[in-house]
Amino acid sequence: MANDTLAGETRGVLSPPPQRSTAPADGWLRAAIDTTLADFLQHECTSLASVDTALHPFAALARDSVLAGGKRLRPTFAYWGWRGAVGPAFAPEPLLPGFAALELLHAFALIHDDVMDGSATRRGRPTAHEAFAAQHLRAGRIGPADRFGAAGAVLVGDLCLVWADRLLARAAVPPAALLAARGCYDEMRIEAIAGQFLDVLGDTEPDRWSVDRALRVARLKTAAYTVTRPLLFGAALATQGAPVTDAYQTYGTAVGEAFQLRDDLLGVFGDPAVTGKPAGDDLRTGKPTALLLLARRLATPAQAAQLARPVPADVSSLAEIVADTGAMAAVEVMIENRVDTALTALDRAPIDPDTDAALRELAVAATRRRS
Repeated sequence: MANDTLAGETRGVLSPPPQRSTAPADGWLRAAIDTTLADFLQHECTSLASVDTALHPFAALARDSVLAGGKRLRPTFAYWGWRGAVGPAFAPEPLLPGFAALELLHAFALIHDDVMDGSATRRGRPTAHEAFAAQHLRAGRIGPADRFGAAGAVLVGDLCLVWADRLLARAAVPPAALLAARGCYDEMRIEAIAGQFLDVLGDTEPDRWSVDRALRVARLKTAAYTVTRPLLFGAALATQGAPVTDAYQTYGTAVGEAFQLRDDLLGVFGDPAVTGKPAGDDLRTGKPTALLLLARRLATPAQAAQLARPVPADVSSLAEIVADTGAMAAVEVMIENRVDTALTALDRAPIDPDTDAALRELAVAATRRRS
């Protein structure tokens, strides 16, 4: 934790908010997060490139991986987690670095995930390892391009993780609040890494996986670091506030699991032009998602035999079989049940009406999306 962080004044936390809507629909929060990230990354990239000109494309790719699109869900949940704890009387500007840091953590996770999965595109663009491999080939360097690409991407991910720590340290809150938030942040990182390892392990022994275990992976890899921990992180940044932890825990787990279940459906049935990723990758690799495990459980003997055959180049026929088993409809029901659980948790949460409305809207938007 940098000394200049803890030395920061906290008076701004108690200043009245500007006269504007704080609802996500007005775009203010996303714009503020993007500006915070862009300003921070410009300084960091300039500093890194000054060490050696060869670091310029490395830093630029790290910057672009963060700024090139994304839903900014984690900073948004963190903001509303904080807002639900403190109410509408305080301005959020001093806390923006803390919220934005979660987007750098997300970039770290995505970049490493793409390397592990061998993904070619992300958000409609080449993944970091593919971009580095292409640079390697254009420069005419020696050695395998794919190896250079993977090594470069791992380092870019590591850089984003360090940057996340550095940006979090700029949140202008009292030391006790920053320390509490840091504890939540560390738990978030551990859970995400544990979930990612289980995800990798599942790829190597899909026949030993169950739907319950797939959901456990979803809770660790997705629910915790997408919804639950950002909400609790935001609440921890509050210098005062309502006891919202239990409601956030229930809401976050339910919405996070539903978010991952929607991802499972989009991975098979999504439109690549909208999702920015190829369709059918989970089917090609046999990844033991809840969707695929349910399809195997519900399949007739004839359908099971088709699902067990070598994967064809065109996986659309497999996707049809998965849908015909009833697994697609079953996952949709699981999503709706979890959204209902999340909304019920908000009924008893001691939060202001704006926060309640925003979290309800986010629960639906995060689980009924097309990308």
